[in-house]
Amino acid sequence: MGGIIGRLFREFAVTVTVAVMASAFVSLTLTPVLCSLFLKEQGLHGSGRFNRAAERAFEAFLKIYDRGLRFVLRHQLPTFLSTLLLIVLTGYLYVIIPKGFFPEQDTGFIFGQADSRQDISFEAMARKAQQIVDVVRQDPSVSGVFAFTGASAYNPTENTARVFIQLVPHNQRSETSNQIIRRLRPKVAAVEGVKFFMQSGQDISIGGRLSRTLYQYTLTDTDVEELNHWAPIIEREMRKMPELEDVASDQQIAAPHIAIDIDRDAASRMGISPSLIDETLYDAFGQRQVATIYTATSQYKVVLEVKPEFQTDPSALSKIYVSGPGGAQIPLSAFSHFTSKVEPLSVNHQGQFPAVTLSFNLAPGVALGQAVDKIQAMMAQLRVPQTLDGSFQGTAQAFQASLSSTPLLVAAAILVVYIVLGMLYESYIHPITILSSLPSAGVGALLALMLLHYDLSVIAMIGVILLIGIVKKNAIMMIDFALQAERLEGKNPQEAIHQACLLRFRPIMMTTFAALFGSLPIALGQGAGSELRRPLGIAIVGGLLVSQWLTLYTTPIIYLYLERLSRWVGRPYRPSRVQEALSDTSRAALAQGRHAAE
Repeated sequence: MGGIIGRLFREFAVTVTVAVMASAFVSLTLTPVLCSLFLKEQGLHGSGRFNRAAERAFEAFLKIYDRGLRFVLRHQLPTFLSTLLLIVLTGYLYVIIPKGFFPEQDTGFIFGQADSRQDISFEAMARKAQQIVDVVRQDPSVSGVFAFTGASAYNPTENTARVFIQLVPHNQRSETSNQIIRRLRPKVAAVEGVKFFMQSGQDISIGGRLSRTLYQYTLTDTDVEELNHWAPIIEREMRKMPELEDVASDQQIAAPHIAIDIDRDAASRMGISPSLIDETLYDAFGQRQVATIYTATSQYKVVLEVKPEFQTDPSALSKIYVSGPGGAQIPLSAFSHFTSKVEPLSVNHQGQFPAVTLSFNLAPGVALGQAVDKIQAMMAQLRVPQTLDGSFQGTAQAFQASLSSTPLLVAAAILVVYIVLGMLYESYIHPITILSSLPSAGVGALLALMLLHYDLSVIAMIGVILLIGIVKKNAIMMIDFALQAERLEGKNPQEAIHQACLLRFRPIMMTTFAALFGSLPIALGQGAGSELRRPLGIAIVGGLLVSQWLTLYTTPIIYLYLERLSRWVGRPYRPSRVQEALSDTSRAALAQGRHAAE
């Protein structure tokens, strides 16, 4: 997989692969040595009070499980139908669960952008930015504020200002960054003549553009007039959506300015070139640096410009003189006239086409997938021209790509598991028995996310894929033991699977609870960045809690039904040469397992 999603899954895959390989090496080498040293027959269960109590509790649970297992073996059809229902329920939950990309984090940082009228001066915008800084600084959860204005690489127009807000540490405040943003909105709204947009800073950000709010929807068109007509209409419709907040546009097409029309013939007769006119205007209004004054501790830039009172008065143009031949001072108005116009302050582009980006935040409790669906439905209803193209950018664009690639990734993982298990068991049927435990894990993971109001994000999907490896080990423990008992001891399928379930109950519970308790710190974690990790732990814990009990009863029934199907459509099983060579050892191991269980 490419992009940021591929990077995340690749790191996850490498980590799991290396860990499993190391675990397999230790299990095959060091663990047998340790067992020979520490595992003594007389000390299997210990003699302490706690050990005896734990063993009695386990035996009680085993008896309860045995009674339940005998009940489902007598009622196989309802249990089989419940498994099919779980598959349908998994698909239904996947369709209805809100889907997101990355959980919004509270990193202790808030980014803001202030917009004012398009003809505002630099000094006036600086005063507006300072007023916003003064309001924000009074909030008790804010530890520092920094703002800058003026045209630059990151701030293309002078009517905008960038504001960076640092919050106090997590242990010194009770609100999240989004709650602080909602608290600051009415306060900064009191500053007249400016709109202030805020978004929480994220550890993982997609796309290079820095917009007013977190998510972007970009409109492009070959016709600038058509683009300028439809962009405000679409923005107005997006503002009506309850799923969106802080809808903003980077369209700035109503900036008043004065155009200087030069009569080139008249200027030529006076000996004045257009470049000389440009240089004169730049001397007056362009802040030309003409010198640098150096002192012992600092240096000062000397800037050439007219007095401030002339910079804000359009009539100052009639008082500008241009040096003609021989030093003659010729008024600018002698060979030019001035026209007031309303023109675009800036024209943004994406690729080679003019573009307008509409940015937005999500309302509380709304997933990115819900917002994307609403915007697409709105665009379909408006019936915009075919030349007008709308597309999500940044995080929203990566989210759309993940919707199409992530299901394929899950399907590929299941297919690989099926192929490997099919080779190991020399069967096309019994790998399906093991994979039948996955729907219960999917139901548990999806229900846990929905109950705790989390989206099915990329991080949660990593947890679901990890569940594929964890959950199927329950069925592997049962099926492997049952197949050996059936093939090597000649037991009938029901007796073999019943015995396998009871003998494998202890290791199944041990491994499941080990994985469960290992995931709880992730699911319950707090602090900076915990929002990004918590869906992973919740998906694993929810999937294990549900699948643990369901698979203990459903897997034996699936095994029996598929065993009947295998005998009905296939040929009798013939052990391979390797299995024939190991048959005596396997029978001895089965006998020892039964003896230990008894």
